[in-house]
This record gives sequence, C-alpha cells and structure tokens, in this order.
Amino acid sequence: MTVLRLPRTIDWQLDHAVLIDQTLLPGELVMLDVFDVDTMIDTIKRLAVRGAPAIGMAGALGVAIAAVIADANHHDVSWVHEQADRLAVARPTAVNLTWAIEAMRPFIDLGREAVIKAATALLDDDVITQKRLGQRGAGLVNELCPGAIAAGGVRMHTHCNAGGLACVEWGTALGVVRALHERGQVKEVFVDETRPLLQGARLTAFELGAMGIPHRVLVDGAGASAIRLGLVDCVIIGADRVAANGDTANKVGSYPLALAAARAGIPFLVAAPESSIDMSTPSGDAIQIEERSADEIHLFNGHRVTPAGSGAWNPAFDVTPADLITAIITDRRVVHLARGERL
Repeated sequence: MTVLRLPRTIDWQLDHAVLIDQTLLPGELVMLDVFDVDTMIDTIKRLAVRGAPAIGMAGALGVAIAAVIADANHHDVSWVHEQADRLAVARPTAVNLTWAIEAMRPFIDLGREAVIKAATALLDDDVITQKRLGQRGAGLVNELCPGAIAAGGVRMHTHCNAGGLACVEWGTALGVVRALHERGQVKEVFVDETRPLLQGARLTAFELGAMGIPHRVLVDGAGASAIRLGLVDCVIIGADRVAANGDTANKVGSYPLALAAARAGIPFLVAAPESSIDMSTPSGDAIQIEERSADEIHLFNGHRVTPAGSGAWNPAFDVTPADLITAIITDRRVVHLARGERL
C-alpha cells in the first residue's frame, strides 16, 4: 500500500516555525521558515498555511515566536499578549485559530520555554486527535454504507482539502478516507476542484495520489450531478466552525453538495475536531463569513478573465444547515443529527 510521506504541514524547530507553502503545491514542495509574527500572519492570510486545524497550530506557533522575540529583546509579557491578539484576527471564520491562541494564553506569563512546550504539545495532540477522528469516521461509513463496502469499496465525494495539509499530518474528512483506504474499503474519491483557488484540484488530489487512492477531479458545478447520477455513496467534508445548533461552515460550495445528497438520500458527513465546535455561536447565521479579494475571481494566472467593470462576490465559506447533515464526526464522538441528536 502506498503511504503518504510528507513532512509535517507545520512544525517547530528550535526557535521558529516551519511550514509547507501550500500556494506552490503540487508543483513545488517548499518549506517556509517563519521567525516573526508578521510573517506568520501573512502566511495565514495568503493561505500558505490553511485548513482549520493547521491555522490553529499556526496561531499557537505564532505565540511561541512572539515569546522567543520577547525573551531576546526584553519585551514584557503584555507585548506577547498583543501579538496573540493580532494573530487571532488573521482569519475570522475558523474557530480553531482563536481556540489555539486562547489555549496558549496561560503559558505566556510563564516565559519562553513554557510557551514553546505548550505549542509543541498542541502539535502532537493534533496528530492523535485526527487519527482518532479518522478511525471513528471509518467505522461510521461502514455502518451507513454497508452495501458499498460489501460491493468492493465506498465511493466518496469531498470538497476543498481536509487532509494532512489542513492539519499537522493526518487529516479530518480526508483522514476518514485515509482510514478507510487502510482497510481496503475505498473504491474511488470524487474531488471538487474548489474554485477559485483550487484546493481540491491542487491539494486533495495531490494527497490522494500520494496515498495511491483512485480519484477523479471534477469542476465544482458538476458535483451535484455526480451525486444525482448515482456515482457517489457518501459525501464527507470538513468544517472551519460548527455552531451550537449543528450548522457548519466549510469552503464555499459545500452547501450545494448537502442539498444534492439530501435529494439523493445518501449520507452527508462533516468531520471536524471538537476544537471546531463553538457553542458560543448559536447558529450558522452568526458565523462571520470571510470575503476574500475580488482578484481571486477576476484573475487567473495573473491574467484578467472577466470584463473590465464586472463586480465579484467572493465568500470563502458557506453554511450548511444542520438538517442537511447526517452526522458530525469528531475525535471524541459521533453526533447523529439525522437521528435527532444534538451537540
């Protein structure tokens, strides 16, 4: 069996962070060294590091970088807290960023080494968390799709990238696919290209190929048709935030897949760690949806593809209502929303 062999998506080395520049994949595998908070904020904003769990880890390591700088330059702890505040607002939708930074707060007053130890512990915990989630999700797919499993493997459909590149080294939604693959239970994966930045075509297809998992890339607009035609047994996506009522926010284009899955009567699953659940957000209506630059739509490879004067609407995420979700899988539990269970 082919096994994915990549460095950790994000890690710590002595006094700084290192991370894969995901904007260059699949063409180049380039590691970035991050020594200052401004650079970490930039990597988050321009999606050099992306995916809710990985963004959270970037925030935690950003706090560690601030502690290193403060120690070398005799800044007081209030300066480190100020840098943590800056990191927390780098991207608004993924709750993991603020969750990880708040987890770091108690250690800031204890000094550099305590902060570094806390941040690296979060990295290791993320790997354990995602592997646990993957196995739990694989068990659920076996329960929901027994006919497909018995017939030679389940045909999965996913949107955006929720694999090892979105975490430290394993994955959420794609971690479930990976766990199923290790059991020999995946027949094929349909991968939406994920416009406008092509995270599915560039990143998910890259990971699936490295793992030897059969897959096909399709344009976003074809996703619902693939489901209607019976080419898919189960849809699985990640989430950047899960509201208290079970609504989830994920990369824009997720909601149409949920509608198609409901119409076809197939499972629509959301895989996310417990840290993505935000009980202070009552529903999806209260989730702040990041709107990104219009240039991501107007330009392709640096060339304008829309007429001058055309406007653009570029939300990075959309909300899938809880009543369209079969179940939410976390590292600790499965919440069967379709059976009336609640978070």
